[in-house]
Amino acid sequence: MKDKKFQKLADVIVFAMLGTVMFISKLLMEAFPNIHFLGMLTMVYTIVYRKKALIPIYVYVFLNGLYAGFSPWWIPYLYLWAILWGITMLLPQNMKTKTAVPVYAVVCSLHGLFFGTLYAPAQAIMYGLDFKAMIAWIIAGLPYDAIHAAGNLAAGLLILPLTEALKKAHKSSVTK
Repeated sequence: MKDKKFQKLADVIVFAMLGTVMFISKLLMEAFPNIHFLGMLTMVYTIVYRKKALIPIYVYVFLNGLYAGFSPWWIPYLYLWAILWGITMLLPQNMKTKTAVPVYAVVCSLHGLFFGTLYAPAQAIMYGLDFKAMIAWIIAGLPYDAIHAAGNLAAGLLILPLTEALKKAHKSSVTK
């Protein structure tokens, strides 16, 4: 009985820490607009923890709102990271390394490329944009989305090694 309670407490602590890692990594990378490790970390956590990965993801979302304000820009964050989580959940779990490395990097990159497009419907609703204005907003953001995609592609190459490291750390913490 104590072991299960201890494991649940350990999970809460680990997930809070992982969400905080996402948040701190974003702060550290703010000097580089649209370059960050959030997509990569979202995918790593999802591959390792599956459904439970939503916990650190939303710890990050909450911390981000707490830090920068729960204003309209924050609302799309409630679904943007869940989309990447959902896509990652749909990927085969036992891909060979030769397949996993490029697939993970491309998925991560595409999330960055389409970030503005995924963000746009919420912007349109919140700011009363019609469809034409929303499309113009998406087009105006494409250069930033391209930078986001390039950064996510590079970070995406770290997904498999970080996944393996986190799996080992998780396994050793559960077996102790």
